[in-house]
Amino acid sequence: MARATSWGFTLIELMIVVAIAAILAAIAYPSYTEQVRKTRRSNCAGELVGLANAMERFFTENATYAGATVGSNSGDIFPAQCPVDGGTAYYNLAIALQTGNSFRVEATPTGAQAADTCGVLGYTNTGEKQAKGGSTTAADITECWK
Repeated sequence: MARATSWGFTLIELMIVVAIAAILAAIAYPSYTEQVRKTRRSNCAGELVGLANAMERFFTENATYAGATVGSNSGDIFPAQCPVDGGTAYYNLAIALQTGNSFRVEATPTGAQAADTCGVLGYTNTGEKQAKGGSTTAADITECWK
C-alpha cells in the first residue's frame, strides 16, 4: 500500500517564519515611527514659514504686527495647528510678539508628536530658524528644519 504524502508546513517551520517576521517588525517599526515624526515636523516647518509670510502681509496692511492672531475665526490670519488643512493636530501654532516691530512664530508639538526630540520650532521675522527642547546646537537645529 502506498503511503500518502503530506503537503504542508510543520509547526517548527511555521514558528521560524513567525520569529523572522517578529524580528523584522521590531527593527522596522521604530524606523517607521521616526520617519513619520520627521515628515510631520518638516510639514509644519513649512507651515511656520507660511505663518511668517502671513505676518508680513498683516504688517504691510496694518503697519504693525500687533493684533495678528491665529485660529479658525474669520479675523485670524492663519490656522492655529499643523496640518493647516485639518485633521489630527500634531503642532499648535502661536505668535509671540517681541519688542518693537519684530515677532517670533512657534510650533509646539502635541499628541503623538510630543515625543519629538526637536521640541518647539521657532521662526523669527529676520528668518532665524530655532528649535527649543532636545536640540541646542546649530547642527541639530539645521537637522530639525530639514
